[in-house]
Amino acid sequence: MENKEKWLHKLVEIMKHLRSPDGCPWDRKQTLETLKPCIMEECAELMDAVDDQDSVGIREELGDLLMHVVLHSQIASEQGMFDLYDVAETICEKMIRRHPHVFGDDAVASAEEVPGLWEKVKAQEKPDRFESVLDGVPRNLPPIMKTIQIQKKAAKAGFEWESQYDVLHKIEEELAEVHEAIESGDSKAVDEEIGDLLFAVVCLTRFRGGRTADDLLNDATAKFSERFKLVESHFKEKELSMKDVSGIELKKTWCDAKIRLEK
Repeated sequence: MENKEKWLHKLVEIMKHLRSPDGCPWDRKQTLETLKPCIMEECAELMDAVDDQDSVGIREELGDLLMHVVLHSQIASEQGMFDLYDVAETICEKMIRRHPHVFGDDAVASAEEVPGLWEKVKAQEKPDRFESVLDGVPRNLPPIMKTIQIQKKAAKAGFEWESQYDVLHKIEEELAEVHEAIESGDSKAVDEEIGDLLFAVVCLTRFRGGRTADDLLNDATAKFSERFKLVESHFKEKELSMKDVSGIELKKTWCDAKIRLEK
């Protein structure tokens, strides 16, 4: 059987070469900070491939993520921090430590019990790490995901709505405050109130359970895109630009597209 381990070692050597003086100017220029947006993009592309059940795409996108792990490790190594093998050692130790029901004497009866055991182990690892129950949520999570995590932690501590109608009332209250802020002409206040409104809407989706705010927003965006493309196609056939037609005609065409898609 072919020794596939050689490819991981080869990837490390490729990255060292790319970061060397006779390597690639772009790779040499990168820092741990400049690569942050790239990691987010690669994760999104991997999730797209998973959604599409594209095995070739999944393999490629996992490779891109692995490349970033190696590149980050190489940059850290150059700064005397750690290298890829230190990263591997750290995660191996953590996996063993976080699975005492597999590598130790603890026992669980089902998969549902495992997260609770993980939390127990994590608390033992760093008992004084957090001052607040809200601490520990990554700052760089996508905003909706971060909001949900914060709300869940608050709810677990007892700070929770009694019913979805209470949350709905809060949304109505926040919307009224957006109106007031717009009327006042205070741009900063408008921004703040829109943020509060978004927070409340996310809270309603979380409280109801089931599909997440991300799911619902993705659905709404996909629905908008589908309708928009129909409108776009309609005006292209007439050799018109949407910028050249009246608001009334644009609205009518939009409504027509909506009716066509609902049939």
